Amino acid sequence: MKKTIFRALVLTLTASAMIACTEKKADIVADAMQKIDSLMIDRYTPIDTLFAEPGGAVLIMKGDSVLFDKGYGHSDIARRYKIDGNTFFNIASCSKQFTAVAILKLAEEGKLDIDKSIYDVSPLVTPYLPKKKAPFTDITPAHLMSHASGIPDTRPRTDRHFMLTCTDMQSIEYMKDLKELNFEPGTQYQYINPTFQLLYLFIEKLSGTGFEEYMKKNIFDPAKMFTTLYFSEENESKIPNMAHGYILEDGEETASVDSDKPAGAAAAEPQKAKTEGPHSKFSECDYGEETFFATKADGGIYTSTHEYAEWIKALRDNKIIPLRAREKAWSMVNTVSESKFSSYQNRPNTFYGYGWFIEQQPDYPKKVYHTGDNGGFQIYEGYFPEADLTVLVFENRNDKDRWDMVKKIDRILKDAGLMEPRQ
Repeated sequence: MKKTIFRALVLTLTASAMIACTEKKADIVADAMQKIDSLMIDRYTPIDTLFAEPGGAVLIMKGDSVLFDKGYGHSDIARRYKIDGNTFFNIASCSKQFTAVAILKLAEEGKLDIDKSIYDVSPLVTPYLPKKKAPFTDITPAHLMSHASGIPDTRPRTDRHFMLTCTDMQSIEYMKDLKELNFEPGTQYQYINPTFQLLYLFIEKLSGTGFEEYMKKNIFDPAKMFTTLYFSEENESKIPNMAHGYILEDGEETASVDSDKPAGAAAAEPQKAKTEGPHSKFSECDYGEETFFATKADGGIYTSTHEYAEWIKALRDNKIIPLRAREKAWSMVNTVSESKFSSYQNRPNTFYGYGWFIEQQPDYPKKVYHTGDNGGFQIYEGYFPEADLTVLVFENRNDKDRWDMVKKIDRILKDAGLMEPRQ
């Protein structure tokens, strides 16, 4: 009898301790989310409270549990539509990972070898490539996906209409006339957009379907990204809860190693579109104002933080590509740090896989991430695989320091124990 009572007492105390521990963890997480909310409130403090301003959507997810999901500012400052997790942003260069995953999927199906010459992909792509000779024959799809091809970005920039409206196929027309590369393929890192537009061509020729059709059926829909789509003049009216990108009038450009704007040849200065109605000091800057906005494979996706969270889960659960292919994409294929050819994300302990940057900072777990910049859009998505921790910050303004924000968010999450390996 005494032993039974003792066991019951031990079980009761153990259960109480577990409950207390769980409650303590919940309090720590809640405090961390409050800190992030305060950080974002400070970040989006209006210049003038009389006017609507752009802002951002923030989502933090641990496993399948959404810990934080909030919008700040307005998606359309003329109409005063507020941002939330269903607002659709142009995610710019974060689109590259979707293209890379499509190539890896085709490779898994035996339709191409990412380590063989681009001239071996299909005879149908040859007319779009430079004359078949070294060093061009040394370029592989793997090099294209990891910014290691050496292909220069010499797209014509004298015709502004071309720069504003050109498609993926129009954007790679210059390649067939190339005479040299910037470096031997596979030896350096240089961030360049047109190589992903070349992958657009590969996807169409290998699948025998249009790029958008293939991506919707094989990438978006299996990931439950049912309303995610690529920008085009025809698709613009189909984009749900569409945010416009905005730039600060008379503000200094904030492009740095944290922006892909300086990468490769510089684009023409964006034109500013006056927004009807009260709009403070911001001007619309997206399609029609910013150059190279209409291409898809390198930066054309419109999606929301809610749908992007589904993408992370689909990748994690191997619903799009198998584990071995995902591990390739998230491996340190190319070294970004100290590159002589590109400043984009060129900071210590940074690498590039296939469509993702990989960061391995001291005292932090491995992070796979990407940033995106197009017009007024400024995007960040980061994922810590070991912790199954996702951080999304989609903004429709580019006048704030993104990397300072990212470092502060990472520190808050680490201090709260959220970067510990998943159980």
